[in-house]
Amino acid sequence: MTLAWTLFGLCLVVVACIGCVVPVLPGPILAFLGILCYLPTPHAPSTATLATFALLTALATLLDYVVPAIGAKKFSCSRWGVFGCAAGTVAGLFFLPIGLVAGPFLGAFCGELIAGRKILQAAKGGLGAFLGFVAGTLIKLVVCFAMLGWAVFHL
Repeated sequence: MTLAWTLFGLCLVVVACIGCVVPVLPGPILAFLGILCYLPTPHAPSTATLATFALLTALATLLDYVVPAIGAKKFSCSRWGVFGCAAGTVAGLFFLPIGLVAGPFLGAFCGELIAGRKILQAAKGGLGAFLGFVAGTLIKLVVCFAMLGWAVFHL
């Protein structure tokens, strides 16, 4: 049974790493659940490890929503641009792998055009939203790969 919990936990953490790029899956939360699967095994994480991973999970989840908005605001992006970035991210899933990169930018760009911005302003807003999206994704990846490293080390 220990092996089953360990493998299930490891699978959750691996899926979580994928979830950092695929917006439908909550990457850091799945990774933390994977770490929790180690509790009934001899490789159970310490209380300090659990607290650290819980804090990182909460922080990464919060920043995933805040960082794209900050990036958009820094580049004077409108609400339409931020909404377009989110919609472009989801639409980009249907055009893997290039859609994951181009979707957020194109969505924000179109959103800015809908908001009445000129092409150059729309491109600037789209770039800001895209950079915020990338920064949020990188934060989630760092947290998930830290948990993946812990999980693999404790196999």
